[in-house]
Amino acid sequence: MIKLKVNAFMRIIGIPLIYNLIRFYLSLIKIRVVNEDALLTHLKSSGKVLAAIWHQRFFGALGYAKKFSYLSPSVIISQSRDGELIAQVAMRIGFRPVRGSSSQGGKKALLAILKDLTLNPAALHAVDGPQGPKGVVKPGLIRMAQLSQAAIFPVYISVNRAWIMRSWDRFLIPKPFSRILIRWGNPIFVPENMDSETFEAMRLDIEGKMIQGHAQDDLNWGWEKPL
Repeated sequence: MIKLKVNAFMRIIGIPLIYNLIRFYLSLIKIRVVNEDALLTHLKSSGKVLAAIWHQRFFGALGYAKKFSYLSPSVIISQSRDGELIAQVAMRIGFRPVRGSSSQGGKKALLAILKDLTLNPAALHAVDGPQGPKGVVKPGLIRMAQLSQAAIFPVYISVNRAWIMRSWDRFLIPKPFSRILIRWGNPIFVPENMDSETFEAMRLDIEGKMIQGHAQDDLNWGWEKPL
């Protein structure tokens, strides 16, 4: 009974309150976007999109992400208790959560994303989440792109001032009145047929691009070392 009451409270009051607090907080942050035209051009040509981000950096981009609610992008979110909160916030932004992860329900989530991409143009994937290791692109990203024929678009998210959490990924929370750069990488097309060596080479290439791209943007903000 108590659990039901807590769940009802969170659904009716707690989650909407948290969502509105997040919206207000992010309204205090200035965002600049670079190379969005590459994404929009691909979408206009009826191309499928698989946006790739680091788990560490998604919070700062939530306000910007709402811009794409008209696409109703799908996103894999873990089946944990924290994942439930994130899923509820994602739905309010206009995303459609698919529950699962590489450690739990991964195959089911992969199949759900692939089915979704046959009907809808876009999905978002935290490529090293939900438990890491930090900065390692997991094979699921390549498999999704290979089977759906969606183009992978790396999304580089950097911030000039942020709190760094003591989590596995050193999660970033932008400070009030900070500035965020969101930079879209160029599309990466994954062949339908690859042997294991080519598959791994592509995974490492995308991982390297994401590491180097974020490191350069971080250094441009004045961070002494990549975050």
